[in-house]
Amino acid sequence: MNDFQAEIRKCLEVLSAGGLILYPTDTILGIGCDATDEKAVKKVRALKALPENKPMVCLVGNDAMLERYVEQVPDLAWEIMDLATKPTTLVFDKPRGVASGLIAEDGSLAIRVASDKFCRYLINAFKKPIVSTSANIAVMPEPQHFGEIPAAILKGVDYVVNLHREKGITLPSSIIALGNDGTVKVIRE
Repeated sequence: MNDFQAEIRKCLEVLSAGGLILYPTDTILGIGCDATDEKAVKKVRALKALPENKPMVCLVGNDAMLERYVEQVPDLAWEIMDLATKPTTLVFDKPRGVASGLIAEDGSLAIRVASDKFCRYLINAFKKPIVSTSANIAVMPEPQHFGEIPAAILKGVDYVVNLHREKGITLPSSIIALGNDGTVKVIRE
């Protein structure tokens, strides 16, 4: 078994047990958990000291998974994802099947179809979305590389993925809110 497969296997064990992982994504080194597990989502919020009203992103592994967790994916979403030149997080109305602690006060949820190879394999093997939030305490700046991750975060997660630790932070994802009524709002380019 190679390192990649071993890391996937270990992450699956931790996520299935309601634990937290620190893992590389297509944008950040992130803290993740099972996005359908309310207790795990609360653990992430507690670790980051993240207020309930602050949103977190869910990563899905493919288009079919996106459709399982959103009541209605507007046609424009498919066009945006096809044309995007960098990771793009879309905010959807009426999510379903995820922990209520992830749903914003307006009833929306931020979701990105992961483009990172490790993330896609992990999420598709897990068969559920995974939370993706920056590996920092909420009031602190986001770490730009592994060496800047606070000790409290490293100690607070159940597993730290041993891949891509040298990876620096790439540009943050674009964030676009797509309302079921046809409204579009660019939150971050």
